[in-house]
Amino acid sequence: MQKGVFLSVLASVLFGSMYYYTTLLEPLNGEEIYGWRMLLTLPVMTLFLIGTKDWGLVRSIALRLRREWKLYLVLPATSLLLGIQLWLFLWAPLHGHAMNVSLGYFMMPLVMVLIGRLHYRDKLSPFQKLAVLLAALGVINAVLQAGGFAWTSLLVCLGYPYYFVLRSRFKVDNLGGLWFDMLLMTPLALYFALAGEGLAQMTGLQFQLPLLILILGFLSASALISYILASRMLPFSLFGLLGYVEPVLLVLVAFLIGETIAEQEWPTYLATWLSLSVLAVEGLTKLYKNESRSINQGLD
Repeated sequence: MQKGVFLSVLASVLFGSMYYYTTLLEPLNGEEIYGWRMLLTLPVMTLFLIGTKDWGLVRSIALRLRREWKLYLVLPATSLLLGIQLWLFLWAPLHGHAMNVSLGYFMMPLVMVLIGRLHYRDKLSPFQKLAVLLAALGVINAVLQAGGFAWTSLLVCLGYPYYFVLRSRFKVDNLGGLWFDMLLMTPLALYFALAGEGLAQMTGLQFQLPLLILILGFLSASALISYILASRMLPFSLFGLLGYVEPVLLVLVAFLIGETIAEQEWPTYLATWLSLSVLAVEGLTKLYKNESRSINQGLD
């Protein structure tokens, strides 16, 4: 489980880095950045799967396509759900929606905890229940202050959980399934990458731009791989709660790109940070108990 927690936090750090990284890719717009990101993520993922000898996951799903017609509906659906999220992630900070998307990421873990409890019968520890309560108070304050939900917030908090449930339901919740998600995004990604003036910038005088885009592809693939691996290793509820690392980082990025938090919004973020602190205390407590148990076993 510790490896799953590490991968989840790593994915959040990488996603947070990309949130700021998009501001370095001018003059590309959100759609062009999305297109190049997807086009470069697929080959990086392919090399990773071949290098780790996990290419069999792709072959397994390809073989299932011969006998399971439902996958012809499921794979495009999961690809669409993920594609919308990845597009929104890059579009938001360039169009003044960084805070709304951050609010969506604040709400998403609560939705995932609810799904985990009702659908997967996950059991929450006392620490996790306290973390959920604190997070819920923060979200309630945010909704009251905002006067409702922005469409970008709802898209994040409802779209991602359903993506993971759908993948799990049809047993494509591995890196092979993610590879097919990326593959099916390729036509639209190609259109976005080539439709604007970005290609001229790529071949023009701005020699640093191609390098920055290549780095974006590496960051994107690393974040997605870590995220999917973590989702496989952790209970659905805990995986959802760890999602609170990301919105905290996104808020910090929103500060860096010039957005601010209003005075009435601070209770939301303080409640979230307290929620994360409770999870951190639980993790340290378990780590201490495991180390003590190992020491005692060694003495025996």
